[in-house]
Amino acid sequence: MVEAYVLIQTEVGKAKVVADQVRLIDGITSADDVTGPYDVIVRAEAGDVDHLGRLVVASIQAINGITRTLTCPIVHL
Repeated sequence: MVEAYVLIQTEVGKAKVVADQVRLIDGITSADDVTGPYDVIVRAEAGDVDHLGRLVVASIQAINGITRTLTCPIVHL
């Protein structure tokens, strides 16, 4: 299992709508509106890195109102 935080920037005023839509995607364990340089922080999980990439590109980035994402895989040191 691969887990990651996905940091999302949205168009002005779209953070709540984006977070609500992201929560509906399979593999998303949480999505929170935040303040700062990013508008929504998502925690996602997938079977492997390839599936995580597809989750971000095909599902998350397809949501209207998202301008940029940054995926941060979780490592266990």
